[in-house]
Amino acid sequence: MEAFGNFLLLLDSYLGSSAWFPYALLGTGLFFTIYLKFPQVRYFRHALRVVRGKYDKSTDAGDTSHFQALATALSGTVGTGNISGVALAIFLGGPAALFWMWATAFMGMTTKFVEVTLSHKYRVKTEDGTMAGGPMYYMDRRLNMKWLAVGFAIATVISSFGTGSLPQSNSISTSVESTFGIDPGITGFVLAILLGLVIIGGIRRIAAVTSKIVPFMAAVYIIGALAVIFNNVENIGPSFVSIFEYAFTGSAAVGGFLGASFAYAFNKGVNRGLFSNEAGQGSAPIAHASAKANEPVSEGMVSILEPFIDTIIICTLTGLVILSSGVWQEKFENQFDRTDMIVVAGVYEQNNEAHTTELYKYLNGYSDNKVEMFNGEIQVVAGKAVSSGFTVINARSIAEEVKYSIGGKEDVFSGTLQVVDGKLVKENVLVTGKSLIHSANLTTEAFTRGFMGESGKYIVSIGLLLFAFSTAISWSYYGDRAMTYLLGPRSIMPYRLIYVFGFFWAAVSDTTLVWYLSYVAIVVMTLPNLFGILLLRKEMRETVDKYWVDFNKEHSK
Repeated sequence: MEAFGNFLLLLDSYLGSSAWFPYALLGTGLFFTIYLKFPQVRYFRHALRVVRGKYDKSTDAGDTSHFQALATALSGTVGTGNISGVALAIFLGGPAALFWMWATAFMGMTTKFVEVTLSHKYRVKTEDGTMAGGPMYYMDRRLNMKWLAVGFAIATVISSFGTGSLPQSNSISTSVESTFGIDPGITGFVLAILLGLVIIGGIRRIAAVTSKIVPFMAAVYIIGALAVIFNNVENIGPSFVSIFEYAFTGSAAVGGFLGASFAYAFNKGVNRGLFSNEAGQGSAPIAHASAKANEPVSEGMVSILEPFIDTIIICTLTGLVILSSGVWQEKFENQFDRTDMIVVAGVYEQNNEAHTTELYKYLNGYSDNKVEMFNGEIQVVAGKAVSSGFTVINARSIAEEVKYSIGGKEDVFSGTLQVVDGKLVKENVLVTGKSLIHSANLTTEAFTRGFMGESGKYIVSIGLLLFAFSTAISWSYYGDRAMTYLLGPRSIMPYRLIYVFGFFWAAVSDTTLVWYLSYVAIVVMTLPNLFGILLLRKEMRETVDKYWVDFNKEHSK
């Protein structure tokens, strides 16, 4: 698993974590924002009218209402990205990462408008009478690029696991275990059964469920977040200042946080923004293709609301909870994941500026850093190292009070541990101690710093369960539409069975490894879609112009 994790990181270094990817994503959104004259601002009020059903017609073809399509798409985006993803972004890039999540959302409002409009325009009715749409259909029917459409559809199937099934299940089981002490296997099994019961009913049942879950889960989470924010109201101003202060310089070291360069914060903020709102990924157009509408632009306008609700509202609340509570820079007792832990040569101390500077360079990928991996033996007596000459780094922080055990935490280890290139060779050693934490655990800790105290963690567990479960539901639909395009309706049921099994499997898998898989899957799906919509830029503008001509004619009567 460790080797597979390293392979995924290598792929990600050439894709999502590369220097060019954030520019490609934001650049596409910026291009269309200027090209279409800021539609996310000009059409925002009109989008609200459309989603309320003001212009609906009973004769419009489709399977769901505008609101149900929006709810289904939102349930696909409002998930672990809003709880775990924001925490991961701040953990990696500091407060500045939140700024770049906002930038991704603002530009993403236009990107989503474009991809949804074009995908809705070229949707088709399948053999079973339901609508099917998405980027693969405009790529095939309009661009005549079957190869690109097939590549996108395959990437969608992969991403349905990397975005929809695996990380959602993993985040739920982790949060439920830490809050309620329930075994991840039990959580995964029960939710996998419920997931199967919902997705077998197809888009109509999915839309019916998500249109009820989304408003409820958003209300619960927002109330819980505000309880923390108002309890730490004196820190709101400084939190906003830090977001903007470090946006173009990188985040400085503070507390246990060793700092993040501008490039690192920019990259992680854009990546987590994409994981959260999926603008440009091409997923939401699949849900919107089911909407009852004869005007593709009207459905495109509805999609403008998604990044706004998902990232600018909900992700901001999560970010402010984490920043105002201060937990992002604190070390907590936790069990170290092997993928998060590295042993470096030499003794580094938190209060030594020269030491933290070197570690900052190492963690942010500077070529002139002098940090070397430790190779040798660690002598352990009663669970504690008695030899020196090394430092354990866990979760991008200097680990403290490190303890080694085998089996349970109380079964302390004594003996010799071999370390090769900074990694422990012995697989069954459990390492615990104090370090920074990330993902759902960080958000959970932040929610205990509000008016509700320790009870606040239940808000995260309930919110995460509903957010992530609804995301898994929506992504199953994206995957089965992609399978329909690739192999026809008969492939849907086998896909759903594998999808449900994957949901169960991820509940008992390594957290970090699941996130690594999602990094790669997202980018593999995004690139063909960005390429396609850029090729159709002129048609997009013509389609929007025609919409307003027809709309003004009809409503001037």
